[in-house]
Amino acid sequence: MLIYQLLPRYWGGYTSENVRGGSLKENGCGHFSDIDTQSLDYFKSLGVTHMWYTGIIRHATHCDTNGCKPSHPQILKGEAGSPYAISDYYDVNPYLASNPDDRMKEFKELVERTHRKGMKVIIDFVPNHVSRDNVNFGLGDDKSVHWAPYNDFYYYPGQELTLPVEFKADARFDGPYRELPARATGNDCFSANPGINDWYETVKLNYCPFRTPTWDRMLDILRFWIGNGVDGFRCDMVELVPAEFFTWAIAEIKKERPETTFIAEVYDRGNYRHYLKNVGFDLLYDKSGLYDALHDIVRYNTGSGEQSPEPWQSTRRITGNWQYLGDLQDGMLNFLENHDEQRLASDFFAGTPDKCFAALAVSALFNGASFMMYCGQEIGERGMDNEGFSGIDGKSTIFDWWKPRSSKLLWQWVHKGTGLEAKDKDILDKYHHITMLASMAVFRNGSTYDLCFCNVSSEGFDPDRHFAFLRYNDEICYLAVCNFSSSPMSAVIDIPLRSRRERVEVAPYDYCIKELR
Repeated sequence: MLIYQLLPRYWGGYTSENVRGGSLKENGCGHFSDIDTQSLDYFKSLGVTHMWYTGIIRHATHCDTNGCKPSHPQILKGEAGSPYAISDYYDVNPYLASNPDDRMKEFKELVERTHRKGMKVIIDFVPNHVSRDNVNFGLGDDKSVHWAPYNDFYYYPGQELTLPVEFKADARFDGPYRELPARATGNDCFSANPGINDWYETVKLNYCPFRTPTWDRMLDILRFWIGNGVDGFRCDMVELVPAEFFTWAIAEIKKERPETTFIAEVYDRGNYRHYLKNVGFDLLYDKSGLYDALHDIVRYNTGSGEQSPEPWQSTRRITGNWQYLGDLQDGMLNFLENHDEQRLASDFFAGTPDKCFAALAVSALFNGASFMMYCGQEIGERGMDNEGFSGIDGKSTIFDWWKPRSSKLLWQWVHKGTGLEAKDKDILDKYHHITMLASMAVFRNGSTYDLCFCNVSSEGFDPDRHFAFLRYNDEICYLAVCNFSSSPMSAVIDIPLRSRRERVEVAPYDYCIKELR
Protein backbone atom coordinates (compact mmCIF):
# COMPACT_ATOMS: atom_id res chain seq x y z
CA MET A 1 0.00 0.00 0.00
CA LEU A 2 1.33 3.45 -0.92
CA ILE A 3 -0.56 6.34 0.67
CA TYR A 4 -0.37 9.96 -0.47
CA GLN A 5 -1.47 12.57 2.07
CA LEU A 6 -3.00 15.67 0.51
CA LEU A 7 -4.71 18.67 2.09
CA PRO A 8 -7.17 19.64 -0.65
CA ARG A 9 -6.91 23.28 0.43
CA TYR A 10 -3.25 23.19 -0.75
CA TRP A 11 -4.11 21.96 -4.23
CA GLY A 12 -5.32 24.73 -6.57
CA GLY A 13 -6.89 28.17 -6.07
CA TYR A 14 -3.54 29.92 -6.23
CA THR A 15 -3.20 33.65 -5.76
CA SER A 16 -0.15 35.58 -6.88
CA GLU A 17 1.46 35.61 -3.43
CA ASN A 18 0.73 34.31 0.05
CA VAL A 19 -0.02 36.91 2.72
CA ARG A 20 1.28 36.08 6.19
CA GLY A 21 -1.72 35.47 8.44
CA GLY A 22 -3.94 36.19 5.45
CA SER A 23 -7.62 35.43 5.03
CA LEU A 24 -9.13 32.91 2.66
CA LYS A 25 -10.00 35.77 0.32
CA GLU A 26 -6.39 36.96 0.29
CA ASN A 27 -4.60 33.63 -0.03
CA GLY A 28 -7.11 31.47 -1.84
CA CYS A 29 -7.87 27.80 -1.37
CA GLY A 30 -7.98 24.61 -3.39
CA HIS A 31 -11.31 22.93 -4.10
CA PHE A 32 -12.47 19.35 -4.53
CA SER A 33 -12.79 20.04 -8.25
CA ASP A 34 -9.11 21.02 -8.46
CA ILE A 35 -8.19 17.41 -7.72
CA ASP A 36 -9.15 16.61 -11.28
CA THR A 37 -8.34 13.78 -13.69
CA GLN A 38 -4.92 15.21 -14.52
CA SER A 39 -4.06 15.51 -10.83
CA LEU A 40 -5.15 11.96 -10.12
CA ASP A 41 -3.16 10.69 -13.10
CA TYR A 42 -0.10 12.30 -11.54
CA PHE A 43 -0.68 10.69 -8.14
CA LYS A 44 -1.29 7.37 -9.84
CA SER A 45 2.04 7.72 -11.70
CA LEU A 46 3.76 7.77 -8.31
CA GLY A 47 2.41 4.30 -7.59
CA VAL A 48 -0.18 5.63 -5.13
CA THR A 49 -2.87 3.15 -4.11
CA HIS A 50 -4.66 5.26 -1.47
CA MET A 51 -5.29 9.01 -1.33
CA TRP A 52 -5.53 10.35 2.21
CA TYR A 53 -7.55 13.55 1.88
CA THR A 54 -6.81 15.51 5.05
CA GLY A 55 -9.11 18.22 6.40
CA ILE A 56 -12.35 17.00 4.80
CA ILE A 57 -14.77 16.87 7.74
CA ARG A 58 -16.12 20.26 8.75
CA HIS A 59 -14.00 22.01 11.35
CA ALA A 60 -14.07 25.28 13.26
CA THR A 61 -12.70 28.23 11.28
CA HIS A 62 -12.43 32.01 11.48
CA CYS A 63 -13.67 32.31 7.90
CA ASP A 64 -17.14 33.75 7.19
CA THR A 65 -17.09 33.43 3.41
CA ASN A 66 -17.42 30.49 1.02
CA GLY A 67 -20.31 29.07 3.03
CA CYS A 68 -18.42 29.00 6.34
CA LYS A 69 -19.86 30.07 9.67
CA PRO A 70 -17.12 31.69 11.80
CA SER A 71 -16.23 30.24 15.18
CA HIS A 72 -15.24 32.46 18.06
CA PRO A 73 -11.60 33.53 17.48
CA GLN A 74 -10.52 32.61 21.02
CA ILE A 75 -11.24 28.92 20.39
CA LEU A 76 -9.29 28.77 17.13
CA LYS A 77 -5.69 28.28 16.14
CA GLY A 78 -4.95 30.37 13.08
CA GLU A 79 -7.22 31.98 10.51
CA ALA A 80 -8.10 28.63 8.94
CA GLY A 81 -8.48 26.71 12.19
CA SER A 82 -7.38 23.18 12.95
CA PRO A 83 -8.72 20.37 10.73
CA TYR A 84 -8.79 18.32 13.94
CA ALA A 85 -11.24 20.59 15.75
CA ILE A 86 -14.36 19.03 14.24
CA SER A 87 -17.51 21.15 14.38
CA ASP A 88 -19.84 18.81 12.43
CA TYR A 89 -18.98 15.16 11.74
CA TYR A 90 -21.73 14.88 9.11
CA ASP A 91 -20.54 17.67 6.83
CA VAL A 92 -17.54 18.63 4.72
CA ASN A 93 -15.83 22.00 4.79
CA PRO A 94 -17.83 24.42 2.62
CA TYR A 95 -14.66 26.27 1.58
CA LEU A 96 -13.51 23.14 -0.31
CA ALA A 97 -16.45 23.30 -2.72
CA SER A 98 -16.73 25.44 -5.82
CA ASN A 99 -20.39 25.85 -4.85
CA PRO A 100 -20.66 25.54 -1.04
CA ASP A 101 -24.32 24.51 -1.26
CA ASP A 102 -23.26 21.46 -3.31
CA ARG A 103 -20.31 20.52 -1.10
CA MET A 104 -21.33 16.93 -0.33
CA LYS A 105 -22.07 16.33 -4.00
CA GLU A 106 -18.67 17.71 -4.97
CA PHE A 107 -16.94 15.57 -2.34
CA LYS A 108 -18.66 12.43 -3.62
CA GLU A 109 -17.61 13.32 -7.15
CA LEU A 110 -13.99 13.51 -5.94
CA VAL A 111 -14.36 10.08 -4.36
CA GLU A 112 -15.77 8.70 -7.61
CA ARG A 113 -12.94 10.26 -9.68
CA THR A 114 -10.38 8.74 -7.33
CA HIS A 115 -12.02 5.32 -7.60
CA ARG A 116 -12.12 5.50 -11.38
CA LYS A 117 -8.33 5.91 -11.33
CA GLY A 118 -8.01 2.71 -9.32
CA MET A 119 -7.16 4.40 -6.01
CA LYS A 120 -8.98 4.27 -2.69
CA VAL A 121 -9.98 7.14 -0.41
CA ILE A 122 -8.91 7.59 3.21
CA ILE A 123 -10.11 10.42 5.44
CA ASP A 124 -9.45 11.32 9.07
CA PHE A 125 -11.56 9.90 11.86
CA VAL A 126 -11.13 12.11 14.94
CA PRO A 127 -12.70 10.24 17.88
CA ASN A 128 -10.95 11.76 20.89
CA HIS A 129 -11.96 15.42 20.79
CA VAL A 130 -14.20 17.96 19.07
CA SER A 131 -14.22 21.72 18.56
CA ARG A 132 -15.66 23.76 21.40
CA ASP A 133 -18.64 24.62 19.19
CA ASN A 134 -19.30 21.10 17.91
CA VAL A 135 -22.97 20.44 17.10
CA ASN A 136 -23.00 16.63 17.40
CA PHE A 137 -22.11 15.91 21.02
CA GLY A 138 -23.05 17.00 24.53
CA LEU A 139 -26.63 18.00 23.74
CA GLY A 140 -28.20 15.90 26.51
CA ASP A 141 -25.38 15.97 29.05
CA ASP A 142 -25.89 16.50 32.77
CA LYS A 143 -23.59 19.50 33.34
CA SER A 144 -24.06 19.53 37.11
CA VAL A 145 -21.49 16.74 37.59
CA HIS A 146 -17.84 16.40 36.59
CA TRP A 147 -18.34 12.95 35.10
CA ALA A 148 -21.21 10.64 34.33
CA PRO A 149 -20.98 7.47 32.21
CA TYR A 150 -23.50 8.71 29.67
CA ASN A 151 -22.17 12.26 29.36
CA ASP A 152 -20.19 13.09 26.22
CA PHE A 153 -17.90 15.54 28.05
CA TYR A 154 -16.12 16.10 31.37
CA TYR A 155 -17.40 19.19 33.21
CA TYR A 156 -16.17 21.51 35.96
CA PRO A 157 -19.40 22.66 37.63
CA GLY A 158 -19.20 26.23 38.88
CA GLN A 159 -15.93 26.92 37.05
CA GLU A 160 -15.72 29.04 33.93
CA LEU A 161 -13.22 28.19 31.21
CA THR A 162 -10.10 30.35 31.22
CA LEU A 163 -8.40 30.37 27.84
CA PRO A 164 -4.67 31.07 27.39
CA VAL A 165 -5.24 33.64 24.63
CA GLU A 166 -6.69 37.11 24.89
CA PHE A 167 -9.85 38.15 23.05
CA LYS A 168 -9.13 40.63 20.28
CA ALA A 169 -11.97 42.88 19.22
CA ASP A 170 -14.10 41.24 16.53
CA ALA A 171 -17.29 42.93 15.32
CA ARG A 172 -18.90 39.53 14.74
CA PHE A 173 -18.76 38.65 18.45
CA ASP A 174 -19.97 40.54 21.51
CA GLY A 175 -16.98 39.74 23.68
CA PRO A 176 -14.74 36.96 25.00
CA TYR A 177 -15.72 33.32 24.59
CA ARG A 178 -17.66 31.99 27.58
CA GLU A 179 -17.94 28.37 28.65
CA LEU A 180 -19.67 27.67 31.96
CA PRO A 181 -19.22 25.08 33.20
CA ALA A 182 -15.80 24.55 31.65
CA ARG A 183 -15.05 21.28 29.88
CA ALA A 184 -11.84 19.22 29.81
CA THR A 185 -9.50 19.89 26.88
CA GLY A 186 -8.71 17.41 24.11
CA ASN A 187 -5.15 16.45 25.02
CA ASP A 188 -6.28 15.02 28.39
CA CYS A 189 -5.98 18.40 30.08
CA PHE A 190 -8.43 17.85 32.91
CA SER A 191 -8.67 21.44 34.04
CA ALA A 192 -10.74 24.57 33.52
CA ASN A 193 -7.49 26.40 32.72
CA PRO A 194 -5.73 24.90 29.66
CA GLY A 195 -2.30 26.30 28.84
CA ILE A 196 -0.98 27.74 25.60
CA ASN A 197 0.55 24.39 24.63
CA ASP A 198 -2.66 22.47 25.27
CA TRP A 199 -5.19 21.75 22.55
CA TYR A 200 -7.38 24.49 24.00
CA GLU A 201 -9.44 24.71 20.80
CA THR A 202 -10.86 21.24 21.47
CA VAL A 203 -12.95 19.41 24.08
CA LYS A 204 -12.14 15.91 25.32
CA LEU A 205 -14.82 13.29 24.67
CA ASN A 206 -15.77 10.89 27.47
CA TYR A 207 -15.37 7.21 26.63
CA CYS A 208 -16.24 4.56 29.17
CA PRO A 209 -14.71 1.09 28.75
CA PHE A 210 -18.22 -0.11 27.90
CA ARG A 211 -20.74 0.83 25.24
CA THR A 212 -22.45 4.21 25.68
CA PRO A 213 -24.32 6.63 23.39
CA THR A 214 -20.96 8.26 22.61
CA TRP A 215 -19.80 4.95 21.13
CA ASP A 216 -23.00 4.61 19.11
CA ARG A 217 -22.72 8.11 17.66
CA MET A 218 -19.12 7.50 16.61
CA LEU A 219 -20.06 4.23 14.93
CA ASP A 220 -22.84 6.03 13.08
CA ILE A 221 -20.29 8.62 11.89
CA LEU A 222 -18.06 5.87 10.47
CA ARG A 223 -21.06 4.35 8.68
CA PHE A 224 -22.04 7.74 7.30
CA TRP A 225 -18.68 8.25 5.58
CA ILE A 226 -18.52 4.70 4.30
CA GLY A 227 -21.94 5.36 2.81
CA ASN A 228 -20.40 8.31 0.98
CA GLY A 229 -17.75 6.15 -0.66
CA VAL A 230 -14.85 6.41 1.81
CA ASP A 231 -12.67 3.28 1.88
CA GLY A 232 -10.77 3.77 5.10
CA PHE A 233 -9.88 5.94 8.05
CA ARG A 234 -6.69 7.35 9.52
CA CYS A 235 -7.71 7.33 13.18
CA ASP A 236 -6.34 10.28 15.12
CA MET A 237 -4.56 9.84 18.48
CA VAL A 238 -6.02 6.42 19.21
CA GLU A 239 -4.08 6.04 22.47
CA LEU A 240 -6.27 8.77 23.99
CA VAL A 241 -9.41 6.64 23.43
CA PRO A 242 -10.08 3.35 25.24
CA ALA A 243 -9.00 0.44 23.03
CA GLU A 244 -12.29 -1.29 23.86
CA PHE A 245 -14.13 1.25 21.72
CA PHE A 246 -11.98 0.59 18.65
CA THR A 247 -12.16 -3.19 19.11
CA TRP A 248 -15.95 -2.94 19.02
CA ALA A 249 -16.26 -0.30 16.28
CA ILE A 250 -13.79 -1.91 13.88
CA ALA A 251 -15.44 -5.29 14.31
CA GLU A 252 -18.88 -3.78 13.66
CA ILE A 253 -17.72 -2.02 10.48
CA LYS A 254 -15.85 -5.05 9.19
CA LYS A 255 -18.95 -7.22 9.59
CA GLU A 256 -20.65 -4.91 7.10
CA ARG A 257 -17.66 -3.96 4.93
CA PRO A 258 -14.60 -6.17 5.55
CA GLU A 259 -12.39 -4.28 3.11
CA THR A 260 -12.51 -1.05 5.14
CA THR A 261 -8.99 0.05 6.16
CA PHE A 262 -8.26 1.34 9.66
CA ILE A 263 -4.94 3.10 10.28
CA ALA A 264 -3.91 4.04 13.80
CA GLU A 265 -1.82 7.04 14.80
CA VAL A 266 0.13 5.31 17.58
CA TYR A 267 3.25 6.54 19.35
CA ASP A 268 4.07 3.97 22.05
CA ARG A 269 5.82 0.93 20.56
CA GLY A 270 4.72 -1.04 23.57
CA ASN A 271 1.15 -0.77 22.29
CA TYR A 272 1.84 -1.94 18.73
CA ARG A 273 1.05 -5.62 19.21
CA HIS A 274 -2.16 -4.95 21.11
CA TYR A 275 -3.53 -2.56 18.48
CA LEU A 276 -2.69 -4.88 15.57
CA LYS A 277 -3.45 -8.30 17.01
CA ASN A 278 -6.21 -7.59 19.51
CA VAL A 279 -7.91 -4.32 18.59
CA GLY A 280 -8.04 -4.97 14.85
CA PHE A 281 -6.24 -2.10 13.13
CA ASP A 282 -4.84 -2.85 9.68
CA LEU A 283 -1.87 -0.48 9.88
CA LEU A 284 -0.04 1.49 12.57
CA TYR A 285 2.26 4.48 12.30
CA ASP A 286 5.79 3.26 13.04
CA LYS A 287 6.60 6.65 14.52
CA SER A 288 8.56 5.67 17.61
CA GLY A 289 10.38 2.93 15.71
CA LEU A 290 11.65 3.38 12.18
CA TYR A 291 10.68 7.04 11.76
CA ASP A 292 12.50 8.15 14.90
CA ALA A 293 15.52 6.00 14.01
CA LEU A 294 15.82 7.45 10.50
CA HIS A 295 15.21 10.97 11.78
CA ASP A 296 18.08 10.70 14.25
CA ILE A 297 20.42 9.01 11.76
CA VAL A 298 19.80 11.64 9.08
CA ARG A 299 20.02 14.54 11.52
CA TYR A 300 23.39 13.39 12.80
CA ASN A 301 24.92 12.27 9.53
CA THR A 302 24.30 15.56 7.75
CA GLY A 303 26.81 17.03 10.18
CA SER A 304 30.58 16.82 10.48
CA GLY A 305 30.94 13.23 9.31
CA GLU A 306 32.75 12.15 12.47
CA GLN A 307 32.11 8.70 13.90
CA SER A 308 29.15 8.78 16.29
CA PRO A 309 29.70 7.34 19.77
CA GLU A 310 25.95 7.32 20.40
CA PRO A 311 23.92 4.20 19.50
CA TRP A 312 20.79 6.22 18.66
CA GLN A 313 22.66 7.93 15.83
CA SER A 314 23.77 4.69 14.16
CA THR A 315 22.22 2.75 11.29
CA ARG A 316 22.33 -0.26 13.64
CA ARG A 317 19.02 1.14 14.96
CA ILE A 318 17.33 0.05 11.73
CA THR A 319 18.27 -3.55 12.48
CA GLY A 320 17.19 -3.14 16.08
CA ASN A 321 13.78 -1.88 15.00
CA TRP A 322 12.88 -4.80 12.74
CA GLN A 323 14.09 -7.21 15.42
CA TYR A 324 11.79 -5.51 17.91
CA LEU A 325 8.81 -5.61 15.54
CA GLY A 326 9.18 -9.23 14.48
CA ASP A 327 5.92 -10.49 13.00
CA LEU A 328 4.34 -7.02 13.26
CA GLN A 329 6.44 -5.68 10.39
CA ASP A 330 3.77 -5.97 7.67
CA GLY A 331 1.30 -4.04 9.82
CA MET A 332 3.48 -0.93 9.95
CA LEU A 333 2.99 2.29 8.01
CA ASN A 334 6.40 3.81 7.30
CA PHE A 335 6.78 7.51 6.55
CA LEU A 336 9.30 10.32 6.61
CA GLU A 337 6.80 13.19 6.56
CA ASN A 338 3.24 14.03 7.50
CA HIS A 339 1.41 17.11 8.74
CA ASP A 340 2.64 16.61 12.31
CA GLU A 341 6.32 16.18 11.47
CA GLN A 342 8.99 18.52 10.19
CA ARG A 343 9.72 18.38 6.50
CA LEU A 344 12.69 16.27 5.44
CA ALA A 345 14.34 19.16 3.62
CA SER A 346 13.72 21.66 6.44
CA ASP A 347 16.50 23.15 8.53
CA PHE A 348 15.16 21.09 11.43
CA PHE A 349 15.72 17.73 9.67
CA ALA A 350 18.15 17.19 6.78
CA GLY A 351 18.39 20.78 5.57
CA THR A 352 18.20 19.82 1.91
CA PRO A 353 16.26 17.17 -0.03
CA ASP A 354 19.31 15.53 -1.59
CA LYS A 355 20.42 14.27 1.84
CA CYS A 356 17.27 12.17 2.26
CA PHE A 357 17.49 9.47 -0.39
CA ALA A 358 19.12 6.78 1.76
CA ALA A 359 16.38 7.21 4.37
CA LEU A 360 13.74 7.17 1.63
CA ALA A 361 15.01 3.85 0.25
CA VAL A 362 14.97 2.21 3.68
CA SER A 363 11.52 3.56 4.60
CA ALA A 364 9.89 2.57 1.32
CA LEU A 365 11.73 -0.64 0.40
CA PHE A 366 13.23 -2.40 3.39
CA ASN A 367 10.33 -4.54 4.51
CA GLY A 368 6.72 -5.42 3.80
CA ALA A 369 5.36 -2.33 5.54
CA SER A 370 3.22 0.18 3.68
CA PHE A 371 4.65 3.61 2.86
CA MET A 372 3.22 7.12 3.02
CA MET A 373 4.23 10.39 1.33
CA TYR A 374 3.12 13.93 2.14
CA CYS A 375 2.19 16.40 -0.58
CA GLY A 376 5.28 18.19 -1.90
CA GLN A 377 7.73 15.78 -0.32
CA GLU A 378 8.55 14.43 -3.77
CA ILE A 379 10.09 17.74 -4.88
CA GLY A 380 11.70 18.64 -1.56
CA GLU A 381 9.24 20.97 0.16
CA ARG A 382 11.16 22.66 2.97
CA GLY A 383 8.32 23.94 5.16
CA MET A 384 10.38 26.97 6.14
CA ASP A 385 7.69 29.60 5.54
CA ASN A 386 6.51 32.07 8.20
CA GLU A 387 2.82 31.54 7.52
CA GLY A 388 1.05 33.25 10.41
CA PHE A 389 -0.14 31.21 13.36
CA SER A 390 2.53 28.68 12.42
CA GLY A 391 5.93 30.30 12.41
CA ILE A 392 9.14 29.00 10.87
CA ASP A 393 8.99 25.50 12.31
CA GLY A 394 9.88 23.24 9.39
CA LYS A 395 6.26 22.15 8.94
CA SER A 396 3.60 23.02 6.38
CA THR A 397 0.89 24.81 8.31
CA ILE A 398 -2.53 23.27 8.83
CA PHE A 399 -3.78 26.35 10.69
CA ASP A 400 -3.32 29.09 8.08
CA TRP A 401 -4.66 29.89 4.60
CA TRP A 402 -1.31 29.23 2.97
CA LYS A 403 -0.17 27.25 -0.04
CA PRO A 404 3.32 25.69 0.15
CA ARG A 405 5.67 26.44 -2.74
CA SER A 406 5.75 22.76 -3.71
CA SER A 407 1.98 22.51 -4.15
CA LYS A 408 1.89 25.42 -6.58
CA LEU A 409 4.84 24.06 -8.55
CA LEU A 410 3.37 20.58 -8.75
CA TRP A 411 0.00 21.99 -9.83
CA GLN A 412 1.68 23.90 -12.66
CA TRP A 413 3.73 20.85 -13.61
CA VAL A 414 0.71 18.56 -13.70
CA HIS A 415 -1.55 20.96 -15.63
CA LYS A 416 0.84 23.02 -17.74
CA GLY A 417 4.09 21.07 -17.87
CA THR A 418 5.96 24.06 -16.41
CA GLY A 419 7.09 25.26 -12.99
CA LEU A 420 9.64 22.66 -11.93
CA GLU A 421 13.30 23.55 -11.99
CA ALA A 422 15.98 20.99 -12.87
CA LYS A 423 16.70 20.27 -9.20
CA ASP A 424 12.97 19.67 -8.55
CA LYS A 425 12.80 17.23 -11.46
CA ASP A 426 15.84 15.36 -10.19
CA ILE A 427 14.22 14.85 -6.80
CA LEU A 428 10.94 13.82 -8.43
CA ASP A 429 12.80 11.30 -10.61
CA LYS A 430 14.25 9.71 -7.47
CA TYR A 431 10.79 9.40 -5.96
CA HIS A 432 9.43 7.90 -9.16
CA HIS A 433 12.25 5.34 -9.09
CA ILE A 434 11.62 4.41 -5.46
CA THR A 435 7.84 4.18 -5.83
CA MET A 436 8.19 2.15 -9.04
CA LEU A 437 10.32 -0.35 -7.12
CA ALA A 438 7.95 -0.30 -4.15
CA SER A 439 5.05 -1.26 -6.42
CA MET A 440 6.85 -4.41 -7.63
CA ALA A 441 5.72 -7.71 -6.10
CA VAL A 442 9.19 -8.50 -4.76
CA PHE A 443 9.21 -5.30 -2.70
CA ARG A 444 5.52 -5.42 -1.79
CA ASN A 445 5.48 -8.92 -0.36
CA GLY A 446 8.85 -10.56 -0.97
CA SER A 447 11.23 -11.68 1.75
CA THR A 448 13.80 -9.43 3.43
CA TYR A 449 17.36 -10.26 4.47
CA ASP A 450 19.39 -7.80 6.54
CA LEU A 451 23.00 -7.97 5.31
CA CYS A 452 24.54 -5.82 8.03
CA PHE A 453 25.32 -8.77 10.33
CA CYS A 454 27.65 -10.33 7.81
CA ASN A 455 29.34 -7.13 6.65
CA VAL A 456 30.52 -5.56 9.90
CA SER A 457 34.14 -6.10 8.83
CA SER A 458 33.67 -5.96 5.06
CA GLU A 459 35.92 -3.72 2.99
CA GLY A 460 34.53 -0.18 2.88
CA PHE A 461 31.39 -0.99 4.90
CA ASP A 462 30.64 1.19 7.93
CA PRO A 463 28.03 -0.52 10.15
CA ASP A 464 27.13 2.84 11.73
CA ARG A 465 26.71 4.78 8.46
CA HIS A 466 25.71 2.18 5.87
CA PHE A 467 22.77 -0.19 5.59
CA ALA A 468 22.40 -3.12 3.18
CA PHE A 469 19.63 -5.62 2.58
CA LEU A 470 18.11 -8.03 0.08
CA ARG A 471 14.52 -8.19 -1.18
CA TYR A 472 13.70 -11.43 -2.95
CA ASN A 473 11.09 -14.01 -3.93
CA ASP A 474 11.16 -17.21 -5.97
CA GLU A 475 11.73 -15.29 -9.19
CA ILE A 476 14.01 -12.32 -8.50
CA CYS A 477 16.44 -10.82 -5.99
CA TYR A 478 17.50 -7.20 -5.42
CA LEU A 479 20.42 -5.86 -3.42
CA ALA A 480 19.86 -2.47 -1.78
CA VAL A 481 22.71 -0.49 -0.24
CA CYS A 482 22.07 2.83 1.51
CA ASN A 483 24.76 5.35 2.38
CA PHE A 484 23.85 7.70 5.25
CA SER A 485 27.36 9.17 5.28
CA SER A 486 28.58 12.50 3.93
CA SER A 487 31.37 10.58 2.13
CA PRO A 488 31.11 8.45 -1.04
CA MET A 489 30.81 4.74 -0.33
CA SER A 490 32.89 2.09 -2.06
CA ALA A 491 32.38 -1.28 -0.46
CA VAL A 492 32.34 -4.99 -1.06
CA ILE A 493 29.08 -6.51 0.17
CA ASP A 494 29.12 -10.12 1.28
CA ILE A 495 25.87 -11.91 0.31
CA PRO A 496 25.85 -15.32 2.01
CA LEU A 497 22.34 -16.06 0.78
CA ARG A 498 23.78 -16.07 -2.75
CA SER A 499 27.34 -17.15 -1.88
CA ARG A 500 28.74 -14.14 -3.65
CA ARG A 501 30.13 -10.64 -3.19
CA GLU A 502 29.17 -7.42 -4.90
CA ARG A 503 31.18 -4.21 -5.10
CA VAL A 504 28.98 -1.15 -4.84
CA GLU A 505 29.61 2.56 -5.26
CA VAL A 506 27.11 4.86 -3.58
CA ALA A 507 27.10 8.65 -3.47
CA PRO A 508 26.73 10.44 -0.11
CA TYR A 509 23.21 10.17 1.37
CA ASP A 510 22.14 8.04 -1.59
CA TYR A 511 21.20 4.45 -2.37
CA CYS A 512 22.05 1.77 -4.91
CA ILE A 513 19.59 -0.91 -6.01
CA LYS A 514 20.97 -3.87 -8.00
CA GLU A 515 19.15 -6.81 -9.49
CA LEU A 516 21.14 -9.96 -8.76
CA ARG A 517 21.05 -12.47 -11.57
